[in-house]
Amino acid sequence: MSDLTSPLGGKTAQGYVLVKEIGPVGMITLRCNLADPALAPALAALSMDVPGVRRMEIDGDRAAGWMSPDELLLILPYAEVAQALRTLAAKLVSTHHLAQDVSDARAVFCIQGAAGREVLAKLCPVDLSPATFGAGDLRRTRAAQVAAAFWLSGPDEITLVSFRSVAGYVMAVLEQSSLPGSEIGLFGGA
Repeated sequence: MSDLTSPLGGKTAQGYVLVKEIGPVGMITLRCNLADPALAPALAALSMDVPGVRRMEIDGDRAAGWMSPDELLLILPYAEVAQALRTLAAKLVSTHHLAQDVSDARAVFCIQGAAGREVLAKLCPVDLSPATFGAGDLRRTRAAQVAAAFWLSGPDEITLVSFRSVAGYVMAVLEQSSLPGSEIGLFGGA
């Protein structure tokens, strides 16, 4: 069996914010009718709640994020993914759904610092002002030239998920965007 590793081996970059690649993180894509009455009990069995539109429901090391009208991203400890898939299959047995382990297909980054919004604003076509992007909000968009999703994961902390195949590129653009001297003072964070 191979050793469990993250795409970039936990690479970090210290600029005017700290950018670090984290992982491995357990992730499940769940496609189904989000209004199906079986969904809430199925997620409750995983200690998760059904999120609202463009929201991320976080409870400790578990989270459920709204990705589209028929898709959720479930985040949990990596070692628990197989059991979670079995639980979903049992709880959603009468519901048309697809639950797929995507843990090894994704890279996860943490952006820590008061100016994290500014770093992402340079890369993403999203209004990241505190009035429109707050705690529990999730955005699925692009970071520079690649697909990404991100949310506030704590005070002055943003978590970003991308495809594993572009992890090096994402780290490079986050590192470039956070270079000391490139601050522009958006949102009063730099």
